[in-house]
Amino acid sequence: MSVQVWEETFDQLVLQRSHELPVVVDFWADWCGPCKALSPALEAAAASRQGKIELVKVDVGANQRLGALFRVQGIPAVKVFRDGKVIDEFTGALPPAEVEAFFDRFVASRADDLLAAGDELSLREAAELEPRRADIGVALAKARLGRAAENAALDAVADHEGDFAADGIAARVRLSEARLGTDAFDALDRGDRDGALDGLIQALRELPRNGTAPGALNQDEARDLLRRAVVGILSESDPADPRSRTYRRKLAAVL
Repeated sequence: MSVQVWEETFDQLVLQRSHELPVVVDFWADWCGPCKALSPALEAAAASRQGKIELVKVDVGANQRLGALFRVQGIPAVKVFRDGKVIDEFTGALPPAEVEAFFDRFVASRADDLLAAGDELSLREAAELEPRRADIGVALAKARLGRAAENAALDAVADHEGDFAADGIAARVRLSEARLGTDAFDALDRGDRDGALDGLIQALRELPRNGTAPGALNQDEARDLLRRAVVGILSESDPADPRSRTYRRKLAAVL
């Protein structure tokens, strides 16, 4: 929960405290509808980083001198203090995802810490904390693929349709069921990204022309799944990597 700060407590609770950890100040007013809309997102972002960042609120109506001192020209106005100074800010009601991204500039969330840990138990907890994050879902799916739990991997990305990496995982599971591209995925699991991409693109080239493909897939289904698998791998590569550009050209040519 946030703490209400007044002129007489601002120095201690914001400026001095900001020498220990970042302090996010929400300049608001009770009559401000956008302020009330933004507040839950701020509270959630601060709560997920408990102990690493603090959120306080300043009622600009009751603390007009503070509003003037920090040049608050519209509300809600959110300012981040570090070492006694404003280091970042925004004005207006942002959606929750953008609020989370804003907080991420200063301190990682609990879910980020769990994602960095990387083990399946930590990733499962991270997915429970932030179920809308596709990067966590993809990491959890990969961990499950590592123990050949393909259905569980599919569950991990089920709610992230439209994310290239998540779609690539889902495509991999379906292709594996059809025994298509398995050597390529074995190469990927060994850390051989180029070998995996070469194998998947070659599988695209070798699709039969009679409208059928392995595992009861038709040609269009197999082609789309292989494409998604390639795009999924490339989506996690550096776009500036010359090899990634080369593989994008290869994919475009075979399609």
